[in-house]
Amino acid sequence: MTDDTHSGISLHVNGLTHRLAVDNRRTLLDALREQIGHTGPKKGCDQGQCGACTVLLDGRRVVSCLTLAVAADGAEVTTVEGLAVDGELQPLQQAFVRLDGFQCGYCTPGQLCSAVGMLAEHAAGWPSAATADVSPDGPASELDTVEVRERMSGNLCRCGAYPSIVRAVLETASRKEATR
Repeated sequence: MTDDTHSGISLHVNGLTHRLAVDNRRTLLDALREQIGHTGPKKGCDQGQCGACTVLLDGRRVVSCLTLAVAADGAEVTTVEGLAVDGELQPLQQAFVRLDGFQCGYCTPGQLCSAVGMLAEHAAGWPSAATADVSPDGPASELDTVEVRERMSGNLCRCGAYPSIVRAVLETASRKEATR
């Protein structure tokens, strides 16, 4: 590596700051797994098509296999390891366990991070391709099976746990609605 091909970056991962020297072509996924040691995000397709590497970047979900580490410099990154608070699984994680929202578990970290991001997007009023009325004055879309499936469509599950994943997301969303 020459000085022109690498950069010093700072990533704030799950509440801890990591200063790294990375090749400018290194993906966020590789930096997380190989340099920091967070193996939750999985390398599935390495083409951004399966969602196994999904993490939250400043609260928004991204496929980390297509995100350059240098582009995440200074950002807050949340991996599946950072979702639990003080060792306690958050309600979405609990629902995944209780409702069997995973089988082999390979896609689960990406599914969980994507679901957290998706629930935040929905709560903020962002429409999806399945949202019937996207006009600014239209009613807030109801989070139903169709909406969840559309919003989670970038995350593939090779085992076919989709019905359980959708149930876990809907149960978690309904609990959040009840507490508002």
